[in-house]
Amino acid sequence: MTNPDVFKVGTYTFSSRLIVGSGKYKDFETTKLATEAAEAEMITVAVRRVNITEAGKENLLDYIDPKKYTILPNTAGCFNAEDAVRTLRLAREAGGWDLVKLEVLGDTQTLYPNVVETIKAAEVLVAEGFQVMVYTNDDPIVATRLEEIGCVAVMPLGNPIGSGRGLANPFNIRVIKERANVPIVVDAGIGTASDAAKAMELGADAVLINTAIAEAKNECLMAEAMRDAVRGGRKAFLAGRMQKRAFASASSPTEGYIWD
Repeated sequence: MTNPDVFKVGTYTFSSRLIVGSGKYKDFETTKLATEAAEAEMITVAVRRVNITEAGKENLLDYIDPKKYTILPNTAGCFNAEDAVRTLRLAREAGGWDLVKLEVLGDTQTLYPNVVETIKAAEVLVAEGFQVMVYTNDDPIVATRLEEIGCVAVMPLGNPIGSGRGLANPFNIRVIKERANVPIVVDAGIGTASDAAKAMELGADAVLINTAIAEAKNECLMAEAMRDAVRGGRKAFLAGRMQKRAFASASSPTEGYIWD
């Protein structure tokens, strides 16, 4: 029997390579149903925006069972290292979470990462024992630096957060993956199932998808589409695609023709 194709990040192991977000849904019930449809095992939560710490208020954890799903607290909305570190310290204190997603943004228009502040925060968090999955740009040099710091996964953007524009630079994603010794998770920019499949075909270990599911006309159906795309893309990557050719190549053999 062959070993199962599992997704390992830090000390955690998953069967699913689709990570989902919890933002932008119309309500927590829809979040729950879409997460179930995606058959995801990890869901990321913006600690500053979605309640997972106050039991007296409507709480995402009333819908998403932490015993069934790995909660991945993230620092969405943070624009400097100090705020990001403080946010994740609070998350660990409240829920004991050590696997976290770090993102430090540069401005509100592009939501591109502030690489300098991201590196500063990563250094502190890793030193404090966090298992850091880190959102960054698609720069192979930066990705290598974040791995050297000790991040357990590097999460290059495909395109700006929430844009749905697909993969802007597939070449860089491939280079980052080829150089990495930690999982590479494509995060941000995916708009539809073909984008997710393409990311996986390039060799990404997983993808993180939020807006493309939450803003679909049918959230659960899109979640299923993303699930199937991630699985199909992974299988295609493992199978090894055929070589591209400049000219046609007949599918049928030329020997053994039957002539009139």
